[in-house]
Amino acid sequence: MLQRILVAVVGIPALLFILCWLPHWATAALLAALCVVAAHELLSAACAKPIASRWFGIAAILGVLVTFSPYWATHSDTAMVLMPWLFAAFLVLLFVALVVEHGKKDALRFFDVCVILVAGVAIPLALGCLLRLRLLDYGAGMVLIPLVAAFSSDTMALFTGMALGKHKLAPHVSPNKTREGALGGIAGGMVGMVLFRIIFFLVTEVQLHILWCILLGLVGAVMGQLGDLVFSCIKREYGIKDYGRLLPGHGGVLDRFDSVIFAAPAIWMLLRYIPLY
Repeated sequence: MLQRILVAVVGIPALLFILCWLPHWATAALLAALCVVAAHELLSAACAKPIASRWFGIAAILGVLVTFSPYWATHSDTAMVLMPWLFAAFLVLLFVALVVEHGKKDALRFFDVCVILVAGVAIPLALGCLLRLRLLDYGAGMVLIPLVAAFSSDTMALFTGMALGKHKLAPHVSPNKTREGALGGIAGGMVGMVLFRIIFFLVTEVQLHILWCILLGLVGAVMGQLGDLVFSCIKREYGIKDYGRLLPGHGGVLDRFDSVIFAAPAIWMLLRYIPLY
């Protein structure tokens, strides 16, 4: 628990500094780095060791290309022309390898290709929504919404479950999670967004619509809990406790950001259509 607290004390200010104060490229670089680590964690968990070590590079490159695409769209016309061609070239290489290696020892399988595409495309697309939020008006605040909703939900779910938890939520997936904790987590996400609205106003003097904030907290909490359970399913299937050791007390990137991976796309999609201020 002490390690967990110390990592949070150091990590949260560093995360806020990069996301809110540094230029957009810093957010893109941070997310790309997280996606590279997440790709390594997922391939190590789900694929055979020779496959994971041989094909991690493709997943990492795809992840960087996908993560940086929103940044390049607004900052570099040349990169936006080249990026689809590079992306397509690495995808073709992946499927050519599937054909060439078929029948050989430690051959790339269709299952492995699916894992690589989740690690190199799906997860970066999801985390890349944080960069899309950062590029919006008042982006330094917008980028925090999925984090506030998901992490407030995580925290409140933990304490509510410890205090009141009696009925198991998904015992075969996560034995310690309870329905009471899940409800507390949903409430925590909404309360977290109300507090965020107050801080946002104090910093920007812009009044966010309170009902939309509560909705974003609800959606972020529900999707965050779903993400937590989904990545717990993968861990149970492959018999691992944590995806990695990058964050002592928290595990790996997929252990800490599993809820954000699901919450960020949902919140970005909502913010495209609702008048938040």
